[in-house]
Amino acid sequence: MSKWVYTFGGGAREGRADMRNLLGGKGANLAEMAAIGLPVPPGFTVTTETCTRFTQMGAYPDDLDEQITQGLTHIEKTTGHGFGNPADPLLVSVRSGARVSMPGMMDTVLNLGLNDETVEGLVKKSGDPRFAYDSYRRFIQMFGDVVLGVEHYSFEEILELEKEERGLTLDTELTAEHWLEVIARYKAKVEEATGQPFPQEPRAQLWAAMDAVFKSWTNQRAKTYRKLHHIPESWGTAVNIQAMVFGNMGEDCATGVAFTRNPSSGENAFYGEYLVNAQGEDVVAGIRTPQNITIKGKEDNNSDLPAMEEVMPEVFSQLMEVRETLERHYRDMQDIEFTVEAGTLYMLQTRNGKRTAKAALKVAVDMVDEGLIEPQEAVKRIDPASLDQLLHPTLDPDAERKTIARGLPASPGAASGKIVFTADEAEKLAQNGEKVLLCRVETSPEDIHGMHAAQGILTTRGGMTSHAAVVARGMGRPCVAGAAELRIDHKTGVMRVREMELTAGDVITIDGTTGEVMLGEVPTIEAELTGDFGRIMAWADSERRMRVRTNAETPEDCRTARRFGAEGVGLCRTEHMFFDADRIVAVREMILAKDEAGRRHALDKILPMQRQDFVEIFHIMAGLPVTIRLLDPPLHEFLPREEKEMAEVGAAAGLDVEQVRTRVLKLEETNPMLGHRGCRLGITYPEIYEMQVRAIFEAAVVVQQDKGETVHPEVMVPLVAWKRELEILREMIERVASEIASEAGVTIEYTIGTMIELPRAALQAKEIAEAAEFFSFGTNDLTQTTFGLSRDDAGNFLPAYEAHGIVEHDPFVTLDTSGVGELLDIAAERGRMSRSDIKLGICGEHGGDPATIHFCEDIGLDYVSCSPFRVPIARLAAAQASAKDPSATSEEDPAMATA
Repeated sequence: MSKWVYTFGGGAREGRADMRNLLGGKGANLAEMAAIGLPVPPGFTVTTETCTRFTQMGAYPDDLDEQITQGLTHIEKTTGHGFGNPADPLLVSVRSGARVSMPGMMDTVLNLGLNDETVEGLVKKSGDPRFAYDSYRRFIQMFGDVVLGVEHYSFEEILELEKEERGLTLDTELTAEHWLEVIARYKAKVEEATGQPFPQEPRAQLWAAMDAVFKSWTNQRAKTYRKLHHIPESWGTAVNIQAMVFGNMGEDCATGVAFTRNPSSGENAFYGEYLVNAQGEDVVAGIRTPQNITIKGKEDNNSDLPAMEEVMPEVFSQLMEVRETLERHYRDMQDIEFTVEAGTLYMLQTRNGKRTAKAALKVAVDMVDEGLIEPQEAVKRIDPASLDQLLHPTLDPDAERKTIARGLPASPGAASGKIVFTADEAEKLAQNGEKVLLCRVETSPEDIHGMHAAQGILTTRGGMTSHAAVVARGMGRPCVAGAAELRIDHKTGVMRVREMELTAGDVITIDGTTGEVMLGEVPTIEAELTGDFGRIMAWADSERRMRVRTNAETPEDCRTARRFGAEGVGLCRTEHMFFDADRIVAVREMILAKDEAGRRHALDKILPMQRQDFVEIFHIMAGLPVTIRLLDPPLHEFLPREEKEMAEVGAAAGLDVEQVRTRVLKLEETNPMLGHRGCRLGITYPEIYEMQVRAIFEAAVVVQQDKGETVHPEVMVPLVAWKRELEILREMIERVASEIASEAGVTIEYTIGTMIELPRAALQAKEIAEAAEFFSFGTNDLTQTTFGLSRDDAGNFLPAYEAHGIVEHDPFVTLDTSGVGELLDIAAERGRMSRSDIKLGICGEHGGDPATIHFCEDIGLDYVSCSPFRVPIARLAAAQASAKDPSATSEEDPAMATA
């Protein structure tokens, strides 16, 4: 018989923390906390395998019912309560729990087991009718929404109407009699919406709730979250059924969420929020403004509400002990949920806490200093992609700013954009290239697509652990939460603050580090990368085998890349230099020339400009290798389209406008991507490549003579398909290099190689390597030519392919290892057959993708090259790829999540 249910608490310890794939993160950690002696209410976990079977087959295993009964018996024996017992009812929570945290994406049901009879038993056992009826109405509302599909707002409207009729403001002001009236209205709404009375049988409630939680694994918001975070659908979720403990029984009860360290800054300070006389969803939903756990947190947030440290000092002391126990045990920052019932502390969850990139660095470095982990472990702890949060501008401290409101600094960083009030509008405008800020009273899981599209998020309600805060940190989006001075009217599309009115489309700026909301766009400055970042990068560099270069063709790009630790230039695209305003006319003149003499005349104008480009780059790279790709795109890309431009280039070339237009039309191609470009230009118009090669070697001589610096140019011939193409161009390159070296009386060290970007070149790598000292894999074009896809057009249908499971990821973002990757592997292996010391690298956009970098390590490439801002990401990913345990950086490791 297969085992579908694992019990925990009350002396049971059938699960362990390392069983997260089977039990989900929540179930595995509940079992682990119980095993180390922490106060965990008893319960059981229904495995992820059950979810997979239920999702695929639409039915549960035959023996699951018996195991569920045994699980309920375990809880009953431990608590002394009976499930469905009218005199002494056992109530349970039903919660999801995937192997990685997906906050708010799936469904939860609390207080399950209540009905018209058991609620009266709860009244008698608790002696508190108000608490019992409040719990029942919460259950009807949650079950009605999650399980029965009754819109959440329907219940909210009833509740608001009840308070309005009674002249009340807060939920806590409602009496037991009021709650009875709300319950009656809730049940009537359920029957009106579903055609059936609210279900009363507890076992039926339990199975229906399990169905709903398992089905929530495939709801739209969960699908969106999985897509954004690359979580496979096949993983499934577990379901955790656990005895309820109540934080809403009175003033000696509370519920809260906390982090053992600050998830925004990484500071080693207990950080969290709680509410007295409340249930857990009240904290994260932003319905009530929560209170800080510590006095320090209260002071930092300028709150007048008493801290838990003041209100419940004994429980706070216990919680501090739990904090220390969990950090020592898990050796990582923990995100915990707890409830206090009648002065007794219960732990409901622990997991490796989501954190910002800045916090991840500090926590990792501090834990090394504290002796909890080794530097190698610290390197594995950081998600390379999360470093992107640190590499972009922040607000200029000297810039003028008009602060119009303040909220909580929920997720660091700064962003400016147009105000939008809905997630759909945020996504729509962002797709049109506009920068937007999503402004909401509070966010919900349904807003995730808009949160991802927005530059930042602003809410008027909610705290530091609200949905908006947690999700924004995970996405690396700046967020200001709980800006209570603001009033948002979604119907009229207006946001008011005191006497000011802002409408959709107005520009504001938020600073998620300070909590400020500012009018207009505030200038930014570059981030500085020192301290914790520097130490992590130093540890990473000591671990990695592959070198990391940059794709750069301007001095500014080269300086940025060097600041981020680039070890050379892996791709300098010379054609980008041709578009500068001071040389495009000469370039066009060269293209429109009638003969070689005319082309050479124009090229003589371009030569000094191109030479100076390389002089600057060689100076900045200071002896590091610089791979320069000779002209690649088809010539027609440089030609004018407007009448004025045609006249300008015609005057320079001695042609009238009509002659220019004729020449432009003649050069146009049906399929230019596969046309007269790359080395084909060098073969048919050798004077073009000759000018570029002369500029490269003359620049090398200038730098060597002026600065005494050694220069290592690597001349790369693009789009080679035949060995003979490379041989012809190699002869020319060597001839020009020899001429310049002889004229200058110096020795020039250089290498010649090619870009492997055609399937034929990959398959013929053994022969091509006989004429090449290096291969650089141009995976952008290699992906296009392997798939027969246009990168510019594939976005029109690739999302549908992802939805159908045809492709798991966009192949232009993460390398297709089974197809394109196999060509890389073949080319690397065959290239080494002819030249054992051939240098191998990758220079497509994939060079900055962590998953692709792991593949590059697997096939033994010597370096990766990426855009300047992705250099630190590549350095860290290369170190993780070199680690002996490749699973250390997999998506299964929750420490890698950084929200």
